[in-house]
Amino acid sequence: MSKMWIGEPSRRDFLKVAGVASAAAGGLLSLDAQAQGGALNAYTWSAAVDLVKSHLTAFEAKTGIKVAYNTSPWAQYRDTMVTKFVAKAPIDTLWVSDSWLPEWADAGWIAPINQFPDLLKYNADADQFCTDSMTYKGKQYGLTYYSDYMAFFYDEEMLKKAGIKEPPKTWDEVLQQSLKIKSAGLSDYPMMLSMARESWLIEFLTAMVYSHGGRFVQDSGAAAMAQPGGGAQKALQWIADAVQKHKIISPACVETGELNGLKAFGAGNHAFALLSRYRIRTLNDPKQSPIAGRVRQALMPAGPGGSNATVGWMRFHAMTPQAAADKSRAANAAKLIEWFGGKANGQYQFQKMLFDDLGSGFGIPSLFKDPDVQASYAKYADIKVFEAQQKLARKKDVISRWLGEWDEVNGAAWQSAVIGKSTVADALKKSAGAWNELRKDS
Repeated sequence: MSKMWIGEPSRRDFLKVAGVASAAAGGLLSLDAQAQGGALNAYTWSAAVDLVKSHLTAFEAKTGIKVAYNTSPWAQYRDTMVTKFVAKAPIDTLWVSDSWLPEWADAGWIAPINQFPDLLKYNADADQFCTDSMTYKGKQYGLTYYSDYMAFFYDEEMLKKAGIKEPPKTWDEVLQQSLKIKSAGLSDYPMMLSMARESWLIEFLTAMVYSHGGRFVQDSGAAAMAQPGGGAQKALQWIADAVQKHKIISPACVETGELNGLKAFGAGNHAFALLSRYRIRTLNDPKQSPIAGRVRQALMPAGPGGSNATVGWMRFHAMTPQAAADKSRAANAAKLIEWFGGKANGQYQFQKMLFDDLGSGFGIPSLFKDPDVQASYAKYADIKVFEAQQKLARKKDVISRWLGEWDEVNGAAWQSAVIGKSTVADALKKSAGAWNELRKDS
């Protein structure tokens, strides 16, 4: 599975796309309208295409409702959809990243589903952070079909060679065990942390901040990351010390993206790594990983005054205002959303299909008790740890209309402190100032 599941937008990209989209409005609208006819117009990015087609075929057979299925590559999906929104192209249902919710809801591009009790009933089965991630200004905008979180992995064999019997429970233990592994000559940089400025970075940083008991943003919406002695300061100081003082994380971490970090850990170069939870399937696959069978998941280490909390993310199936405005079309769209995000033929079929085929996570805790899920996961990891960590996952507190612009400033600020070009306090002050300024101007 690739980053297609979890990207973050840039508001500059939105402005660029929106500025040119109206010129194409007439052509897009008439072309799509002619092509799609009376079918529901469903849009997704190009992920799990065969599974989606299979699930749509079953939906059409079950309900008699026709669906025109449209896809766009993940890299172009957001721009493509913004262009279509501005052009008022016919769209009924679509996949949405939790990171886009405030912008798309405020722009009137997606519609709340609160008027559909048959959809809201699934909240009782879902992880709270998933429901929270679909809720904006008191309204819910869809049903989740995929969810996952940032996990802490370790190479069990390397720990054993260093005489370490148990994985670390705190970030201080990560440091101490890393120093022991390093002194034994087993790894030059035992801890792998990807800190390149890409869309994964905010997940890595948020997991570190949450596990150190901190936040980026207060409940009021104001910046919290620059608070002296706060969790963000503790997390950034730990990383900076790990790179500069203890040398257990490579200074090249600021140039290492998630995929290269995965490859480096999978090659046996490191003892510990922060990676997306679903990556454990690849890491323990003998066909893809030299260290297959050695990778284990532990709960996220806790910082001083922190906890085992981590950051989660999710994707949801939503409805447009165009569909919601037509009673019959809205009812059909709601059935399609339920088919993907709720139950199909009495079970959470699509979430199970994604899990079985891709190893991707789900937002329905009861699936941890499903015998098929348990048997499948047991082939490469411990489902009890998967479940325990998911209970501690929280949504990103920085999701906002200005996330993209702020993330550029924040990522650069953290990198600067990590390699010693600025102090931790100055880096977080810069990040907080950018957040508050963007919030004020939006």
